Amino acid sequence: MERNVLGENLGECGTDPVTGYYRTGRCVAGEEDLGNHSICVVMTAEFLAYQAQVGNDLSTPRPEWLFPGLRPGDRWCVVAVRWLQAHQEGVAAPVVLACTHERALEVVPLDVLRRYAVDVPDDVAALDDPEPPA
Repeated sequence: MERNVLGENLGECGTDPVTGYYRTGRCVAGEEDLGNHSICVVMTAEFLAYQAQVGNDLSTPRPEWLFPGLRPGDRWCVVAVRWLQAHQEGVAAPVVLACTHERALEVVPLDVLRRYAVDVPDDVAALDDPEPPA
């Protein structure tokens, strides 16, 4: 079973539109996913505009890639490095930790992801840093 950044089972990020590198609705980031599409975010107009500005147009539909184009409020698995760049520019989108794959921690520390968390578990102790990935 795939794990999230909290060390739990990876939750579903989105199915309308269907997201994920493998288009399963989950941010599974296997070895063949060189982009590491591991962070589940809730799109904002600011994040979408920034991504377009840096050459990553997430708003325009691309049917050949089964990509519908995104709007604010859509949940989508994004490339960890691209999300980190947006964070550094002050325009990062909110993060759904329960649906963010543990591979995101290879790029973004948990404490940074937590600052943007829109899902807070009942047991906030789960937000403590897990053991680093082996």
